[in-house]
Parts: sequence; structure tokens; C-alpha cells
Amino acid sequence: MAQNTTNGFPEGDALQSQISGRHLRGTIWRIVFLSTLILAIIVLIILLVTIFVDGFGLVAVQNVVEPESLVLDYVETDMLTAPDTIASEDDNELVAGIAGDPDGTGFFGYAFYANNSDKLRLVSIENTIPDDTTTSDGSYPLTRPLELISSASVIAAKPQVGQFILYYLQHVNEEIENIGYFAIPDAEISEIELAVMEALGLDTSGSVPMIDPATVSGNITIAGSSTVFPLTERIAERFKADGYGGEINIESIGSSAGIRAFCVDGSIDIANASRKILPEERAACRSNDRDPIESQVGTDAIAVVVNPANTFADNLSLEELGILFTTAAVWSDVDGSWPDNPVHRYIPGADSGTLDFFASTAFDLRLQDLPKDALVAILGAGITENVGRRLEREQRFYNNAVVFNSAEEWVAVCSSDEPPAGCTSEERSQNNVYLLVQERIVQPKILQAWPLTESIFNRQTIIDEVGATYPDARVEFRSWLNRHFLNSPTSSQPELAGFRTAILGSIFVIIICILFALPVGVGAAIYLEEYASQDKWYNRIIQTNIYNLAGVPSIIYGMLGLAIFVRALEPITSGALFGFSDAATANGRTILSAGLTLGLLILPIIIINGQEAIRAVPNSLRQASYGLGATKWDTVRSHVLPGAIPGILTGSILAFSRAIGETAPLIVVGASTFVTVDPTGPFSKFTVMPILIYNWTSRPQKEYQYLAAAGIIILLVLLIIMNSLAIYLRNRTQGKRA
Repeated sequence: MAQNTTNGFPEGDALQSQISGRHLRGTIWRIVFLSTLILAIIVLIILLVTIFVDGFGLVAVQNVVEPESLVLDYVETDMLTAPDTIASEDDNELVAGIAGDPDGTGFFGYAFYANNSDKLRLVSIENTIPDDTTTSDGSYPLTRPLELISSASVIAAKPQVGQFILYYLQHVNEEIENIGYFAIPDAEISEIELAVMEALGLDTSGSVPMIDPATVSGNITIAGSSTVFPLTERIAERFKADGYGGEINIESIGSSAGIRAFCVDGSIDIANASRKILPEERAACRSNDRDPIESQVGTDAIAVVVNPANTFADNLSLEELGILFTTAAVWSDVDGSWPDNPVHRYIPGADSGTLDFFASTAFDLRLQDLPKDALVAILGAGITENVGRRLEREQRFYNNAVVFNSAEEWVAVCSSDEPPAGCTSEERSQNNVYLLVQERIVQPKILQAWPLTESIFNRQTIIDEVGATYPDARVEFRSWLNRHFLNSPTSSQPELAGFRTAILGSIFVIIICILFALPVGVGAAIYLEEYASQDKWYNRIIQTNIYNLAGVPSIIYGMLGLAIFVRALEPITSGALFGFSDAATANGRTILSAGLTLGLLILPIIIINGQEAIRAVPNSLRQASYGLGATKWDTVRSHVLPGAIPGILTGSILAFSRAIGETAPLIVVGASTFVTVDPTGPFSKFTVMPILIYNWTSRPQKEYQYLAAAGIIILLVLLIIMNSLAIYLRNRTQGKRA
């Protein structure tokens, strides 16, 4: 039976019941708390996984001009215009030139070396010599395919073309080694034969029928690679010897010229090629109803050779190979231990597939790695003169020269009453010109994109779908968070959009916010805790309002910033008072207004955190300081503030983290949702990371959602860094106190 004492405290069963009830309630609340915590962690994990999944994945990209082609053109031009260089489409001329020049070097198909090995000396590449083994396993770096290119439409119109290709495949391995090239396995030949049979409309369920040339009629026209020429010529002779009564015309004009004649001109039936067909060449074929069918007939190794009198050049790395055929004036430029004899180069001509393959293999260059001068030249070759003049007037390409404007024209426009920005701006950087080339020349278009999960588990399905739907596109894995994303401004094209302008805008805004809010907030906290008397009514009103302001919605601060900083203080925030007038920011909607507005937003939080940190300093420290004769300010400066710094820093950095994620007040004071110009100071127009992320998520294109995910990752990383910095500074300052 429960008994109560006179002071009202329970005893006996009542006490036990009360204790059990408290334990039960405590257990329930603990379960609720843990469940809520677990739920919050699960939601956070789902959010992070969703963001991460959207930040990476496969994309189907189609370019108007392939970057690799631009790089290839640059490298080949560099090679062809190098001093002491002789170029020819006739490999026999190259052989004769090297054989008669003690300082000569060059490269061509292996067959021409094999037929002239007594006049030339072979150089190993990456310590590897071309032979059956190194070409079949790909260990020789300059191994390449030998191909015949035709199409189903050509074969349908001229069946003799398909029959000749089948005959070629059925007998090529009997002749190829005699020519000096390397055979491919019979199993691979059989697969290629089936593709040709499908193009011919023949039944592929049974064995491949042997072609009888005596039953074939009609003429065939072939042109292209000088490397494949002798092999095709040998097969054509055999085709005629076996009874073919038509004419086969074969020309050696180079792989590029042959593919162009097939795809664009439509003047030939088969193109010989010593390399794979390029994406833009394939697109040109399709546009002329000549969807190309590539039939590999063998393998070749590009032989790099020197004159037998050269006894020192035994091996070259790919890097040394690039130097040898471009910038090297003497052999010692390649290897310091070699003599200072001049380098004489003998290389295939501009239309040669051998040159294409060599340049793409020996030079590990990307479009973004090209020098600025090369990028400017590429841009100039691909845009109209009017567009070039406009771009140069927006921002010049060189400080000491003009590219698209004449010198007289440039002087005239820069002397006018309203000179363009390019007259006074800094010259464009290499990266800036690269972005222009991407936008104006390459013109990438993302046709479709997939998140990471689909990219991993349905990769082959995606590749097959792209091949059927977008035959000219290529599938590549893309990290939306990459160097281009960090280095580029935003764009109306998701393929070119970057985050740089928003990152710089956020940095500028938060710096102004810190410079304003931190000293004012800490000063106010010191005043309210150490100097203000709570007996005074106005101090109590100030304290109460600070607590209230900490809970005011952020949009209200935006309206306050609009009224004060944008409108009332427009001469200051626009920069007009200091001579920084700009038509784009003359209304005061600048970084300065944004930083001050965010400063007002977090000021109450900094003050309250500062007060709590100061209040936590033991009063005994103050009394001891006063006892030694210190003044009020000496006590605050030497004892109170050092003890409160950990708490002040932690609270302030967390407040700044909140400011970085704000959007509503900045929209009100004039943050741009789309701006491609980087901020250069406090009086610039701006955007910030959260606003650009919001803008991207509101767009219908799926690609912008992936860009938004990459932007969120950057924002989260920045917030984690700031929070970690708060913990580090707190621990460091506490350690010093200890």
C-alpha cells in the first residue's frame, strides 16, 4: 500500500511505481530518439547516394567536329611543316630518300621496309620490334588494321563489289605474308565474311560460299591507302586470273583521300584504308546513304627506319618519336648522347592514313592541351570573320596583336566614345580560347545521359541502344564533376556548362559577409556581456530583439537588404561613388549588397553564439585580473576573449556555413540565375552556388539535373571543410589554453 510522508514525497509502492513509470517513459523516448536519428541518417544516406548516382554515368555524345580530328590536324601540320621534312604519298620515294641520306629517317608500312631491308635499318619502339607475335598481341605500339570500306547500298547496286570483297577475304591470308604484312586469324575473317554476306542479302545460316570469279561481271573502282594498295593489287590480279572478265581500277591516293572519295564524292566502290574510319567520316558516309562496312583484311606495323649509316638510334620511346618528327633539329635533341647531325625527315603526305595513325599514336595530346596559338588558329578557321571580330571586341586574344580585326579598325573602335570591352580587358587565357573552340567548333551535343546505377548494370543495353538510335554518337563514361566543370562558366548548353562563376561568386560574397558580420557580431557580444547593464531598459530591448531576429525568415532579410543596400545605399554598393560605374550593376545589385545582406542574416546568430562563449568563461578569471589592477578592457582582451575564442569561432563558422547555402535573400537583392562573366570585385554582378543549382534543377533537360548533382557535391564538400575547420580551430585554441 502506497504511503506518503508529510512533505509529499511518495514511499513504498507509489515510489516504485513512479520509478518504473519514469524508466518506461525514458525507454520510450530513447527509442523515439534513436528511431528518429536512424531515420535521419537513412534519409541523409539516400540523399547522398542519389546525388552521387546522378553525378556520374554514361552519356551519348555527338560532336559536329571531333576534338581528336582537330588535334590530329594540328599535329600533322606540325609534322609536315617541320624543317628538313619531305612528304610524299609514294612510299617508294620515301624509301629512296632515306636510303640515300645518312641522316635520314622516316616511317611507312612494314611491307616497304621488308622489301627494302637491305637499304634501311629498323628502329625498335618502346623496346619492341614488329613481328607476327608483337603485332598479333598489340605489344608493338604502331600496330594498325588494314581495311576495305564499302557499304550495303553500294553492294546492293553493284553485287560484284560484295563478291570481290568476299573473294578478297577468302584468299587474303594466302597472299598477305608475301606482301609483307601480317595475317589475322581465320575465325575473325569468318566473322567479317558474315557481315558482308548480310549486306549482300545472302543466307548466313550455312557456310560461306566460295566465290567463282568467272561468274562475276561488272566493273569495280577502288582507291585509297598506299599501304593497302599492293595487297589489293595482288588480290585483283588473282581475281582476274581466276576468270573475272570485268575491269578493276585501283588508285593509291592515301586513306583520307580514299575515304573522302567514297563517302563524299561517291566516285569509288571500295576505299582502301590503313586506319579505322573516323566518326566525322562515318557521319559523312551516312549523310550520302553510304553507311560504311569495314572489313579488316590484315594487320600492319608502321616501320620507323633510319639509314644504315645511323648506328646510334636503336630504340625510341613514343615521346622521343614525337620529338624526332617535329621539333628536333639535330639528333642530340632527341637523346643528348647522340651526335649533333641534322635530322632529315621523310614522311607520308597529308592524305595518308599512315600519317594519321602515326600522329594519333605517337602524340598523347588532347584538345585542351594544345597551345593557345594553335587554338586561336583552329577557332579562326572554323568561324566567320564577323563572329571573330565580335569575340575579339568582347575580349581580345592577345595584348600586343589583333587577330580578326585589322589594326586600323581596332584603333578606330577603341578611340570611339563607347569603346568595346576588349580594348581594355586582359587577353584571353588558353582555357578561355579552348572553351570557345568547344562551343563554336566542336559543338558537343549530349543526346542522352544515364545515372551511375543504370550505367553499371545496363551498360551493354545502353551501348546497343545508342548504336541503334544514334549511330554517329559515341558512348563515354562521364564524371559531371570534372576539371572542365570547375574551370568553366555556366552555359545555355549543358555540354559546356560549368560552375566556376558561381564558385567565385560565393567566395566573394562570403568574404564580404565575414568582413562585416564577424567584427560587428563579436563586438556586440562583448558589449552586451561585459559592458551593458541589464538594468537599463534599452539594453534589455536590444537583447530581446537579437533573440527575435535570429528566428526571422531569411526572405525578410532579403527585403531589408533590397531597401537599404540596393536602393538607399545604391551609390556606394554600385561603386558609382568610387568611380566604378557599370551599366550592368548601376542599380546596386552587386556582390557588396549580397555580402552585407547575408551579414545581417547571420549577425544575430554570431552575437548569440559569442555571448554564450563569453558567458562560459569562468568569472574567477575576471576577478583575478581585476585584483592585479587590470582595466575592464585589459581583462576582456587578455583573459575573456582568449577563453571564448573556441566557442566564438565554432559558432561563427557554422553561421557562415548557413550563409553559403542561402538563396532567398540573394534572389531579392539581385543575384543572377544565369551569368557567364566571372566577378572581379565587390561591385560586380554575380550568382552563387545554391542559386545556380536551383536554376539547373528547374530546367527540363535531364543533363542539367546531373550538373546540379555535381554542384551539390561541391557545395557539400565546401560545407564539410568549413565545419571541419570549426572543429579544428576549436580544438587548437582549447589546446593552447590548456
